[in-house]
Amino acid sequence: MTVHQFNTGRDDELAVRPADCGLGHACQFCPKEPECTLDKPHHEKRLLELRLAQIGQIILVMANKGGVGKSTVSANLAAGLAARGFRVGVADADIHGPNQSRFFNQVGQRVRVSERGLDTLSCFGDRLPHPVQVGSLAFMMERDDTPIVWRDAYKHDFMHHLIGSFDWGPLDFLVVDMPPGTGNELITLSDLLEQQAVAAVIATTPQQVALMDSLKAIRFCQERGLPLLGVVENMAGVTCPHCGGEFQLFPRAHLAEALAEHRVASLASIPLSPLLAMASDSGAPVTMDQPESPEARAFAPVVDACIEHARQESRQAASEELQALVTANAEELEALLSDVPEEDRAQARRDLEALLAGEHDRLNPERNDDR
Repeated sequence: MTVHQFNTGRDDELAVRPADCGLGHACQFCPKEPECTLDKPHHEKRLLELRLAQIGQIILVMANKGGVGKSTVSANLAAGLAARGFRVGVADADIHGPNQSRFFNQVGQRVRVSERGLDTLSCFGDRLPHPVQVGSLAFMMERDDTPIVWRDAYKHDFMHHLIGSFDWGPLDFLVVDMPPGTGNELITLSDLLEQQAVAAVIATTPQQVALMDSLKAIRFCQERGLPLLGVVENMAGVTCPHCGGEFQLFPRAHLAEALAEHRVASLASIPLSPLLAMASDSGAPVTMDQPESPEARAFAPVVDACIEHARQESRQAASEELQALVTANAEELEALLSDVPEEDRAQARRDLEALLAGEHDRLNPERNDDR
């Protein structure tokens, strides 16, 4: 299902390319960097293109507010996608609070730099069809309580390292746990992923103070032209452990009104649950560890929305490539038909047109249904 937006194999074969070392990490990680005379910007660009060519759908989990559950949503979305059989990575872009090491039971683990790049940590390979690949700044720090005090230039570089230097391998989905806000990290990644299959999911709580900031993230997506799959409402309600009754902690009428006004879908309502909190702290996302629990089932619509969007993107990309192929090779097709006996040529052309039309309809079923 992987959509290859970058196809390095289609470059002009006669084009002059700068010499490249072939290493899978950025120049800053290389001991030979001080005396290296190769084209470093070309190497960084090549790294990003090679990594992104192997990644299908990228999902940015955003919230303009801290503490509303972005990391919880990211981890459970990733584990839920992996449980469906997809190859999934989690990129921890929250520089000042990289928590995915906790969610995937990798606290205290460190990564090494190899010729392939920075290692990702493979998680739950014994419990999932494919292990979840996790990349985080937490794996590069001496202590987990070390504060990161960086100016924007360092943040800009790390966003490039996160995508380009980590050895992600082939992925169907890369889930990016974004930091709060609409600042440098989000802008850098949005620019970096401009030509990729990327979409956003926004996490929020029902409180008006959280909604104020969440609406800014929604506007960022809309003004940027970033596809927004919808909003995940976290801490949406509580189930009484004694009687089983459900009640809301926060009024949510204003949330529903705001989403309707901005034409944004509400994907899921995640309960405020001790089980979810304990699963997060123990490093076992509920969507993998307890898939039949109410908490895991609450995440199912988010997983479904990401899968459906990726399939639509894949079909659209394939349809556009097919159309480009037909357009670019119209003369060649006519040349092939010229070898067909004249009395059969008209029928051969009709058969070919029907074949292409059938393939187009297969890749665009929603358009076919609208007819």
